[in-house]
Amino acid sequence: MAEITLNNVVKRYGDGFPAVNDVSLDIADGEFMILVGPSGCGKSTLLRMIVGLEDITSGDILIAGDRVNDKAPRDRNLSMVFQNYALYPHLTVYENIAFPLRLAKVSNTEVDKRVRKAADLLELEEHLDRKPANLSGGQRQRVAMGRAIVRDAQAFLFDEPLSNLDAKLRGQMRTEISRLQKGLGITTVYVTHDQIEAMTLGDRVAVMRKGLIQQCATPRELYEQPANLFVAGFIGSPPMNFIPATVTDGGFETPFGNVQLPDDRTAGLGDQDVVLLGARPEHFDDASVVDAALKDRGLTFDAHVDVIEWLGNEQFAYVPYEAPEDITHQLAELARELDSEALRTQLVVALDAASRLPEGQTATLWLDLRKVHVFDPATGHNLTLASAAPGASDELEQKAEATFERERSDTRPADATTAGSASDRIEGTERPTDTTP
Repeated sequence: MAEITLNNVVKRYGDGFPAVNDVSLDIADGEFMILVGPSGCGKSTLLRMIVGLEDITSGDILIAGDRVNDKAPRDRNLSMVFQNYALYPHLTVYENIAFPLRLAKVSNTEVDKRVRKAADLLELEEHLDRKPANLSGGQRQRVAMGRAIVRDAQAFLFDEPLSNLDAKLRGQMRTEISRLQKGLGITTVYVTHDQIEAMTLGDRVAVMRKGLIQQCATPRELYEQPANLFVAGFIGSPPMNFIPATVTDGGFETPFGNVQLPDDRTAGLGDQDVVLLGARPEHFDDASVVDAALKDRGLTFDAHVDVIEWLGNEQFAYVPYEAPEDITHQLAELARELDSEALRTQLVVALDAASRLPEGQTATLWLDLRKVHVFDPATGHNLTLASAAPGASDELEQKAEATFERERSDTRPADATTAGSASDRIEGTERPTDTTP
């Protein structure tokens, strides 16, 4: 196991396009780090540079303090699990898992010991004599993970390993990967475009956009203290609502009336004339069910509820509204970049399942103003975070890292066998093509 350090890493292609642009990141020993972002943001390219499958244009990558820029993939002692499993269709599950050990000329006794230990960990014992074509998608992914953990590698690298699975299997495999990583205590870098995977798996999450890291923090901090519009819109499902507002002497004029935020939400406002107010769906509610003691801490307003989606344990109400053309255009651009259609000029309001608000009529809603963020529409910066004392955000992240290190030292196994195969170049042979149906 080892820490991974990226110092000003750049990947620029022949046409000059910067797929990764000056990324610096410290991944602690034993940490589960998530790289998340929309398609084309550079997350997979960054992962492939760590493992050595992509050349670095500039910058340095250090693994356990050792600079590995010029090392071949197989010499970096990393394990990689691919999106398409990369299993050998003519080999049994046993031999697929044992493959990296065979290449390393490990004794048959040790091979059998490691393979059976991995199979037991991943509940594959009864499938060891089967071929990949006879396995489900989830079982094939577990075989790929088994092949990864039999080697004594310094870190796991996952490249969107669950994207080929259906929704139910993704949920199951998320749990298995989390349990595996916690049990082994191995440094893990995991790439995904699914923010639910990112929020449920990672110790910390690095949100990427156009080759740059927008924010790196714990899942809770990303959700509650997003650094900018992009992070706020990307993290959360449904995403944060963005409401255009004009700054006035009495607060903010919005399509839903005048809003007066607490002073600690607006201290960083400066001389802004127009802003975007950000509010999570769960920070709204049906005004008729809000506790009377809380009502004066929020905004009560009437709005036309266009559509209501009832999901059993919760409901979502959709409230359309008119916004200035430039704001509408900006939200539409952000929605396209996030591969989302939810950032149009409408509110998404989370309601209690017991609420009986009528669909297609005007309803009285309530917004908790203590949770609202203020964003600069020009730069995207979260002006509410600027309200905090200088260095407060850094201090929060340092505290989170310190807590993480303490928890790891208390729970990390004393003797954990880790590993895995990364690719054909990592193993020193041609990567198999997964031809199983």
